[in-house]
This record gives sequence, C-alpha cells and structure tokens, in this order.
Amino acid sequence: MSFQDPIEEIKSKLDIVEVIGSYIKLQKAGANYRAVCPFHSEKKPSLFVSPARQIWKCFGCGKGGDIFGFVKDIEGIEFGDALKILARKAGIELRKPSPEMVEWNTEKSRLFEVCELSSKFFEKQLWDSEGGKTVRKYLEERGMNEESMKKWRVGYAPENWNSLMNFLIQKGYKESEVEKAGVEIRGEKGNLYDRFRKRIMFPVFNLSSQVVGFGGRVFQSDNENEAKYVNTPQTLLYDKGSILYGLDKAKVEARKKDFCILVEGYMDAILCHQAGFENTAAVSGTALTQNQLRILKRYSDNLYTAFDMDIAGNSATKRGIDLAQKEGFNVKVITMPEGKDPADIILEKAENWQKFVDDSKSIMEFYFQRAFSSFKNDPKAEKPESKIKISKMLLPEIKKIPNQIEKSYWIQELSNKLKIKEEDLREELGKTKIEQSFYFSGESSEKKASIKKKAENRKELIEERMLYLLLKYPEQLELITDKCLSCFSEDCKKILEYLKKNPDLKNNFSEEDLIKEKFSEDFTKKINYIHLAAEVGYNPLEEGFDEEDMTEPGEEIEECIKEIEHFNTKKELDNISVEIKEAEENDDSKKLDILIRKFNELSQKLIN
Repeated sequence: MSFQDPIEEIKSKLDIVEVIGSYIKLQKAGANYRAVCPFHSEKKPSLFVSPARQIWKCFGCGKGGDIFGFVKDIEGIEFGDALKILARKAGIELRKPSPEMVEWNTEKSRLFEVCELSSKFFEKQLWDSEGGKTVRKYLEERGMNEESMKKWRVGYAPENWNSLMNFLIQKGYKESEVEKAGVEIRGEKGNLYDRFRKRIMFPVFNLSSQVVGFGGRVFQSDNENEAKYVNTPQTLLYDKGSILYGLDKAKVEARKKDFCILVEGYMDAILCHQAGFENTAAVSGTALTQNQLRILKRYSDNLYTAFDMDIAGNSATKRGIDLAQKEGFNVKVITMPEGKDPADIILEKAENWQKFVDDSKSIMEFYFQRAFSSFKNDPKAEKPESKIKISKMLLPEIKKIPNQIEKSYWIQELSNKLKIKEEDLREELGKTKIEQSFYFSGESSEKKASIKKKAENRKELIEERMLYLLLKYPEQLELITDKCLSCFSEDCKKILEYLKKNPDLKNNFSEEDLIKEKFSEDFTKKINYIHLAAEVGYNPLEEGFDEEDMTEPGEEIEECIKEIEHFNTKKELDNISVEIKEAEENDDSKKLDILIRKFNELSQKLIN
C-alpha cells in the first residue's frame, strides 16, 4: 500500500488508543475508552476515545480530534513537532512534507535555527574560550558538574558587542531574523548588537526540547546597577507566560511521581535534577500563569513549591499560588532556612534536599505557621490588635477553601490558637472579602463570555441532541417530516436528508460515506463526535451523561423539534419588529398593516 501523505501513513500504523494510553490512563467503556481529561479540572472522566473512528473527544471542555491533535495539545507543541513524534513512534522516515502538514521554510523554523545556532555558539565559548574556562570554574564551585553543564547546554556569551551577530550573519541569517529571535537588540542609532554579553547563558527549551530563548546571568561585572539577569523578550517562539524552565526534562518524572517541584531559578532547577529530583521545573523569576498551570496539569495535580513567599503581602508569587489552588492543584510548600534556596541546600549536602521535600507542608499549614511566627516574639501577641491582624491574614485564605469540612477544620484550628470563639470567627469570615487578582478577573470575563456563547448556541445544542437521539434510536427517524426539515440549520438538514435518503445506513454510515456526499471536513468531524456522544450517552443539553436508555426517546425528539420551531419563530418576530420600525419611519401604512398582522399571527403561534 503506497501513501501520498505521511499523515495518512502514520494514522494507518498507529492506534489512537495506544497513543493516548501512553499519556493518560484509559478505562474500557463498551466499544470505547474513557479517561479523566488532562486539559481541564475534573474528577469524573469525560474524555472518550473511539477506536472505530480513531478520534477522541472530551465532553467536559469540548476539546477533541485525532492523534495529531492530542499529541499537539498534551505536549504543548506545534503540528510539525507532533508529526515528528508520531512518525518516530510509527517508524516512518519523513521525507518531503506535504503542503497540508507544514511549511518547512517558514519564519518560525528559521527562528528555531537562529536560537539553536546561538546556543551552540554560547556552548563553544564556554568550553573553548578563556572566559568560558573561568565560568566553568565558577559553576563547579556552585555545585554544577560537567555532565549537567552539557545536559542543560549551559554556555557563555563573550564580552564582544557583535560576536554572535557576525557568526549568525556568516551562517546566512538576516539581521531581521536574528532580531526577531531575541538574541540581538537595536540601539538608538538603529544598529544591532548582541543582547547578551559577558554572561552565563541558560538556553530555555520548549516541551520538545527546542531552544526558544535564553536567560543570561551577569558574570564578574564592575557595574553595580547592571541587571543580574537579562532574558529573551517575548518572541514568536518564546512566550514567558507559557514556558517553565526544565519542564521538557521534568515532565515524564513528574507524571511518574505524580508531583512537580517548582523552584525559582535556573541553578535551582539544574542542581535539583543533578541531585536526582528530575521532577523539577523553574518559573525563572515570573509569577505562575494560567497557561503554565494548565500545562503542568497534564502531568500532575500536585505542586511542591520552593519559593520565597510572603503571606502578608500581595506578591506575584502569592497570586500564582492562589491561582494554582483555583485551578484545582494540591499545593505543598517546601520551607527553607532564611536566605537559602534549593541550590544552596544541595551544594551543602545533596541528601538534605530530600528531607526538605519530605517535610513540605500543605499550603494552609504554611500560612498558619507564617502568620503566627510573625508575632512569636511580639510582647503584644496576646493583645486583641495582634489577633485581629492574624485573623485578617488567615480568614481570606480559609474562605477560599471549597470543601466545607476542611474549612471547618481550619476555623477550629484558628479558634484554638487565637483562643477566640468559633462563632465569632465565622461571623468575621462572613464579612471577609477575597481579593481578586488580575488572573481571576480575566477568568471571570471568560466564564461570562462562555455563558453568553452557550445561550447563543442553544439551537445548535438542541440539534446535536436530536441527531444523537436519532442515531441511537434510528426507528424514530419517521418523526422528521418534510415540513419540519425547513426549521433546521443547513448542516443539520443535510444529515437528516441524507439519513432519509439512505434509511438502511441510519447510524451505521462511515466517514467515507460522508466524504462521498461532499460534506465538509468540519461537518464530518461534527457528525463523528455526535456518533461518539450517542455511543457513550452524552447529553449536550444537560452537559452530562444519560444514566440509562430512554423509555420515550420519541417524546424528547418531538420536544427538540418544537423548541427549534420556537427559536425560528422568535427570530422571525425580531426581524419583523425591525421591518415595522422602518415602515413607521417611512409612513408606509399599507406595509405596516401587513407586518402587524403577520407579527400577531406569529405571536399567537408562539403562545400556543
């Protein structure tokens, strides 16, 4: 069998159940497989995989597709990278790519090449230059061994203002390309020069271990005002709100151990891996973002943070932790001696880091410890003002806890420690307002938009539900008369007409049948998802699963038809209202009389 397109060849050689099963745990559910969706927070599994159709669909968050879509989403990569991963799994050598799959000479691929060559340039400087020799000695003193330097591709940017620039231009890259990759910066006079000079270079990788940016740490500077770190700005490749340093190397171990350790710096991440804690990634000086957390969610719901946190302040770190809790993470805090970070602890004795990880506290335990320790040596600790300050620190955190039993536990704990009645604390809890960070307000507007969209798309959902019922109970197709066909959307009408023309196919028609009918690819996908919904019993109107076969599916189909007619009538009334307004403005009494009669007839129909 010869294949014109490697995409089809890969699909023919790989089974979607095996591919998805290598990332998440699948459970058999009749002819299909079911799993907890890795793309949103949920407890009950709503993601289904169909071996027959080689598709997957989450009926909770709406994501779905084929093997390429799943790998692309779970790895957080582009289509071309997903193609390479699946080609390797299938044992297929990619030669000339088809136009549909990826354009190899795109701007993005050129920027990847610039970043990769820049990384190689910095590595060579580290190992072959005099300056690099000094840097290696410094890194060794900080505890980093040669193996780690090579594994993480640590480099050195020389002091020269245009050494990297000249190297890249010689390799055939344009000034505009090296500027867009973020390794060069344009001066006031319009000239380009190297962004990184006399710095230890840490390449930043995406989830496919491709270099997308850099962090440069100052080294032996005489300028006290010079920034300790210089980072690649936002580029086409580097989105600092979506990338965690070292996650490409940590993701497998994080999934295996079912927790991820988050640290603050490059050195912390590298030395943690060197000490055997390969489930470690770094935020690299930025607050945790929703995108980063959703990527982490693919690998584990458990986060161990090794940050410098201030419960009394409204720091970016604190807001990131709040967001992690809101995203459904179980957050634990690794508490370290003041002024120490993971790299310092590991440098003293690598084995000690295990003890700190083992002694991690739940986020609420950490908040309690911090709040009370801040008043430990205060002679006014027993005074009402101190107790009020502590309660103001802790009550907002307690109020965020969704589980009422856990919330009661911490109220009781606070009551015992402050020697205050529980009733009084509960009264104050009722008055407590939770400060909303910019993360939450953004999510709130998203949620509002989602609700609005659901309202607008209700007709589409009703049509999906009706098709679901007709596919599950094909004998009810007789309820769809020629008269009521005109009520449905064009897509829905197409499939109903097709089913009525081919009564023997009913719910057994294949993708090939749909292609023969020249239905669009998007429409074919939609029908496949409705098929899967029918098989697994998903009800789009209720956003849940039918517990058992319905005794009267015909009645619900008739209700769906009536509600669609109702929508159409309301839409027609809205249109007539506009026409009536225009007729009034134009003093067209004849047209106005006709429109009013029609409006009244439709209104009566709506009432009936």
